[in-house]
Amino acid sequence: MRGNSRPMFTGIVTDVGSVRSIDGKGDLRIAFETDYDTRSIDIGASIACSGVCLTVVEKGPSPEKGHANNGPSIQKGKGWFSADVSRETLNVTNLGAWQTGTLVNLERSLKLGDELGGHIVTGHVDCVGTMVAFESINESIHMVIRIDSEKGGHVAQKGSIAVNGVSLTVNKVQDLEDGTHFSVNIIPHTQEVTSFRTAKVGDLVNVEFDILARYVARLQEKG
Repeated sequence: MRGNSRPMFTGIVTDVGSVRSIDGKGDLRIAFETDYDTRSIDIGASIACSGVCLTVVEKGPSPEKGHANNGPSIQKGKGWFSADVSRETLNVTNLGAWQTGTLVNLERSLKLGDELGGHIVTGHVDCVGTMVAFESINESIHMVIRIDSEKGGHVAQKGSIAVNGVSLTVNKVQDLEDGTHFSVNIIPHTQEVTSFRTAKVGDLVNVEFDILARYVARLQEKG
């Protein structure tokens, strides 16, 4: 990121990319295959990758065909970009579970005048949740996420929440013995245009609370 800029996102996914390669043992450099036209992406630009704000450090055109690090075949797209991921980021997100071919929700940062289609998302993950239910109900998907109880106060029924970078509305919140459970509905379109198309019970997900919930929690602490 450049200078003191604070990129913002809306939780509206604009491309489903995939992990092209992962290099390093401590801090990592992760390359993403994308349908974005990388000619329009500046080095230093911020892109939310499944809800995690990362900085572009390399970019290039997509190969015609081939394999990434002798892994799965890469689909032809418009290009690829790479970002460095610190050990701290790996510790507080689900990025440590990524591997070559993992689908990643991508969103470029807001520009002045862009439509705010979801809600304000900062790209700073608050916690990692676990998907405990993912089932079809009529034409939609009912998804339930479990987070630690100490974070449960940040989730409110009918409030906004970002899961893997996708802006969603909370349907129900329950405080149970094993943590706080919250449920959301995913319409067919959302499932089709996000990485939720391959989601399953047991998946770890990046959760970012509504920024207003953060301020309210802080005020209560100072109360």
